[in-house]
Amino acid sequence: MFKTQFKVQAKWSSKNALDVSINGKTHQVFIDDKSPLTVSAAKAFKGDETKYNPEDLLLSALASCHMMSYFYVCAQNGIELIDYKDEAVGVLELKADGSGAFTSVVLNPVVTISKSEMIDKAVSLHKEAHRLCFIANSCNFIITHNAVVKVTSDK
Repeated sequence: MFKTQFKVQAKWSSKNALDVSINGKTHQVFIDDKSPLTVSAAKAFKGDETKYNPEDLLLSALASCHMMSYFYVCAQNGIELIDYKDEAVGVLELKADGSGAFTSVVLNPVVTISKSEMIDKAVSLHKEAHRLCFIANSCNFIITHNAVVKVTSDK
């Protein structure tokens, strides 16, 4: 079994929050040698709406991981991808005690391929991509896919 480790450092200080009531949730996230991310709470939770929030990042991680898993299975099956876009939507439910959780995510990938005879296979591979997706395998909520496959031209 292959294992790898990922590390993230989150840093916040009241010295950097000019007004703790407004900026108190804005912080930096550092990942290896990558550019730092400035993260805040979502607007609904009194955060800075111009910054990324953990909910955005979870949803983007899920959409990106599914896309990369889909690229992998398409390559294994000889499907030439021309374009891929997804508008993922997640539902977060809050409880009276202030806790909450995502209860569902819908991925809406729109894929363009080069050969019309591969449409059915390209649609079915979303199920395999979901099975392989590291992030989806780490989630405890329902993830569904409304995949659309288009063709540019037959070759």
